[in-house]
Amino acid sequence: MTDRRSPASSAPAAPGDSADLLDLADQAARAGGEPPAAPPAAPPAKPAAKPAEKQAPASGAQKRGSADKLAKLGLKRDIDLILHLPMRYEDETTLRKIGEVLPSELAQVEGTVTSSEVAYRPRRQWLVKIADDGHELVLRFLNFYGSQQKQLSPGTRVRARGEVRGGFFGLEMVHPSYRVVTDDQALPDALTPVYPSAAGLSQAYLRRAIANAIDRTPLPELLPPGLVEAAIGPEHALPPLAAAVRLLHAPPPDVSETALSERSHPAWLRIKCEELLAQQLSLKRAQAARRRLAAPALGARVPGGLLERFEAALPFRLTGAQQRVWTEIRDDLGAPHPMQRLLQGDVGSGKTIIAALAAAQAIDAGYQAAIMAPTEILAEQHLRKLSAWLAPLGVGLAWLAGSMKAKEKREALARVASGEAKLVIGTHAIIQDTVAFDRLGLAVVDEQHRFGVAQRLALRSKMQSSGGDAMPHQLMMSATPIPRTLAMTYYADLDVSVIDELPPGRSPVLTKLVSDSRRDEVVERVRAAALSGRQVYWVCPLIEESEALQLQTAVDTHAQLVAALPELRVGLVHGRLSPAEKAAVMEDFTRGDTHLLVATTVIEVGVDVPNASLMVIEHAERFGLAQLHQLRGRVGRGSAESVCLLLYASPLSMGAKARLQTMRETTDGFVIARRDLEIRGPGEFLGARQSGAAMLRFVDLNEDAWLIPGAQEAADTLLRAHPQAVTAHLERWLGAREDFLKA
Repeated sequence: MTDRRSPASSAPAAPGDSADLLDLADQAARAGGEPPAAPPAAPPAKPAAKPAEKQAPASGAQKRGSADKLAKLGLKRDIDLILHLPMRYEDETTLRKIGEVLPSELAQVEGTVTSSEVAYRPRRQWLVKIADDGHELVLRFLNFYGSQQKQLSPGTRVRARGEVRGGFFGLEMVHPSYRVVTDDQALPDALTPVYPSAAGLSQAYLRRAIANAIDRTPLPELLPPGLVEAAIGPEHALPPLAAAVRLLHAPPPDVSETALSERSHPAWLRIKCEELLAQQLSLKRAQAARRRLAAPALGARVPGGLLERFEAALPFRLTGAQQRVWTEIRDDLGAPHPMQRLLQGDVGSGKTIIAALAAAQAIDAGYQAAIMAPTEILAEQHLRKLSAWLAPLGVGLAWLAGSMKAKEKREALARVASGEAKLVIGTHAIIQDTVAFDRLGLAVVDEQHRFGVAQRLALRSKMQSSGGDAMPHQLMMSATPIPRTLAMTYYADLDVSVIDELPPGRSPVLTKLVSDSRRDEVVERVRAAALSGRQVYWVCPLIEESEALQLQTAVDTHAQLVAALPELRVGLVHGRLSPAEKAAVMEDFTRGDTHLLVATTVIEVGVDVPNASLMVIEHAERFGLAQLHQLRGRVGRGSAESVCLLLYASPLSMGAKARLQTMRETTDGFVIARRDLEIRGPGEFLGARQSGAAMLRFVDLNEDAWLIPGAQEAADTLLRAHPQAVTAHLERWLGAREDFLKA
């Protein structure tokens, strides 16, 4: 039998109630349960009876501590709390009789405590028996406090919710949520929301804080009538935002739980449309603001200049895709507003030559260019290539990295500041305060998703401080192809160029899956390849839990392969080597002095050895798709047939099986990127662009891609005809977080 009592009446929460809630929440945390929370959408009713004992007011320190914890969740304003929506719900609107519940059921029961005792066998535990109509249920707690024991003394009426199990003492619940109640205390009239939280913030506190914010904050419609409906289509009837928010914070029991959990309910669709619209508005406004800034026009071609001489000296012809992309970038550089372009291309597609051409055009115009890479290995690779191309043509280059000695760094900084160094290549050392450019006209950020928001904004600031009021041009490069849905959302403020063609002469890489039980066969394959004149990478397994353990694994693997292959020269490179040691190892491998290079993932990007044609990746099931694809891109750079062996350990999880199957089926980076997005969501592609602040919280790009075109059209309409609505909508949804989209 299901008991659905009349709903509890509650007075609307007042703004000051959050302080009292802190005491209630603290008591609940100590007790292991939670105090009753009034549903946020409950209508005003009679005031609740005065409690028998007044709660002590929260101290100023407690209030500040709670505010700090809320701020860590990004909850600083009332509207932030209102838009902090539940991740799931618990149904506390019904009661089951203890005599009716069965094992494995999730149920809420109510009964009177008949006994409360601490047992010590087989381990210390607190056992509370409750009874209802002659039927008993045990509440078992393995972690508990003395205050809880006092709270649930015999004779106390308690309501408990949890999974029913068959135990030694009969039916039981282990660590249920519970609350002390009075006889015939009414049940809630709405599902109980469960919110994303943080340490020290109880659900009870969040519920009351959100309820208070809803009660004191009006939510008027900010968008022109019919705009959202036109964006989503007439077949979807959407509620006003205020009604959608109230329903999602306190859905009545008859709402479809499937529609809530799958976020397909009309209230969820309204939230998603508004969120996506805010993101599109912010991106489009950021792009328009950049176009209003001044930038040096670098488009004038100098007869006999560096660019012409560089193009004439190239030992190869650009592919059609490279020609197309270079034309797009060259046109951007000639515009009077700053370029903000993302150049994406698969591993080995030839992005570096495009960056070099752009740098040559900037230098011809009398400006400096800078190329920043996330690792020294990648930055050194750029230095070697660009020095070989441009130094013979008289271009002064400077190298800036954290590992430089003080004297070398001082000399490099002086050459950068004087303008003698026309091209500056390095790591994040380029954006340090001590670096001052003479006339920076172009900044290239390679593997841009590996840099955080603060680092990219610092580079932009560095650019602005070097050339008066003009904002130099920025080119971002990524070897991780970006799926179309991401390009339409998170990168909608950028112009995107794609190199979708590999240079001629590149051999396709054959990928094979090999069980680690056949490791000895793989070692023999390595021996044969090396003795035939080819070079080999052996990538050690990724161990996310421990960098030290990963290092030890690399050292052990190196020792094992040295012993197994005495006729080969085996090198070792890992993240703990000093930059000089790392450079020496890589130089030996590049020259061909080393047959086999044992490495951690430091070789993921920036290593170009055409003679390397075999790669072994141990425990490939531990790597993500994007990382496997990047690693595989280290081979296949010459004319010899190249092979990538993915060693895996059984049994494989479903996700690992899907990743390895994808690697075997395709070498197309765009296909891999799309599948990776399906598996892991947008975070891996974005890196720290949003720094967690401006991510789409409610829109799922896999499920909700159909909403994007309508949101784009609605954003264009608002920007063109309703600028005040744009400002109000962005303030509601993003507030200060809009700055993150400027990176």
